[in-house]
Amino acid sequence: MAFTVKGKQLFKNGSLSSLSLFIDHGIVVSEIPESDGTVIFSDSYILPGFADVHVHLREPGFSYKETIKTGTLASAHGGYTAVCSMPNLNPVPDSAENLQKQLDIIEKDAAIAVYPYGSITVGQMGEELSDMEGMSENVIAFSDDGRGVQSDELMEKAMLKAKSLGKMIVAHCEVNSLLNGGYIHDGEYAKAHGHRGICSESEWQQIERDIKLVEKTGCAYHVCHISTKESVEIIRQAKKRGVDITCETGPHYLVLSDKDLQEDGRFKMNPPLRSEEDRLALIEGIKDGTIDMIATDHAPHSAEEKGKGLQKSAMGIVGIETAFPVLYTELVHKGIISLEKLVELLSINPKKRFGIKGGTDDGQQADFCVVDLDTEYEIRSEDFCSMGRATPFEGKKVKGKILHTYIKGEKIF
Repeated sequence: MAFTVKGKQLFKNGSLSSLSLFIDHGIVVSEIPESDGTVIFSDSYILPGFADVHVHLREPGFSYKETIKTGTLASAHGGYTAVCSMPNLNPVPDSAENLQKQLDIIEKDAAIAVYPYGSITVGQMGEELSDMEGMSENVIAFSDDGRGVQSDELMEKAMLKAKSLGKMIVAHCEVNSLLNGGYIHDGEYAKAHGHRGICSESEWQQIERDIKLVEKTGCAYHVCHISTKESVEIIRQAKKRGVDITCETGPHYLVLSDKDLQEDGRFKMNPPLRSEEDRLALIEGIKDGTIDMIATDHAPHSAEEKGKGLQKSAMGIVGIETAFPVLYTELVHKGIISLEKLVELLSINPKKRFGIKGGTDDGQQADFCVVDLDTEYEIRSEDFCSMGRATPFEGKKVKGKILHTYIKGEKIF
């Protein structure tokens, strides 16, 4: 089937122009027969579909929190056409056999493209390497997300193995010995309200260690959800030295800090919301290119798991349905970054680094979303497609509503 999609697009010079996207059998082409159909979005923007390299789809093993079906529908609702699913599942994808259980569900139920991670270690226990070679053809990269690999020797072996397979190590950086039972940032709010804090060192010290190992091994390396000013500077300096490193942060770390905390589980995640100084350093990091992309760390839990306050609730919030409107409202609409920059962070850069297909350029698979940038609306978790409801942005008024999401030229949402 061939057809034309017409709408608006913002180009590099900041001027507003019309866009005609010609699609032939799911591929963007330069010309299309006039006799084919035309879909017109005259008051809306057409943006390349977003790619989230850090989501938790919870299946297999934890389908009471989320399923591949609900998680990918939620992703389409948020304008995403591709996601990378983290391995903290049951069974953990630490072998080809265990990975296949997830692949079978993806094949049956996924509404968008899902690229699974394989775990770095067996059971994510940090004691022995997973069957990285057996999984390599069917995983996007290797990660033990949710847990930092504590052993320097084991991480070095993992990097060498990943390099030999042409795969990237994607690291959750956390030094367990520095956690001390903490569950929110070790800052002013923790001190004022009697909470145990997580120090910034627990994150940046392991990033510092891993960069030394990357320089030694030559492995391609990506850091998950950075949250501290020290992490930004360490990565900035590593990039200046030519280290093969990229990193992500989350929407909540760019928009909120520990001064916004409430005694509610929907404000609890790992890493935690840091200080305002950290937040501003992250903003500078996305502006100067130190931070390559924004990933949501979409982490749904049941209402019971998130209803126990800051101390006892499970770590993790949902975010894939709110990322674009929150970031557009708080960063683009306020003039902090351009819309073009936001699209780079949500779509162009993650696809380039992780080798993910789809977009709006000629020859690409036609993956895009249609967005209303002008109408204000209120975020309500009851409207989510995700089974998770815990968001710190409940009730927030935003602009940037996703109207439609297309994959291979087919409307998914």
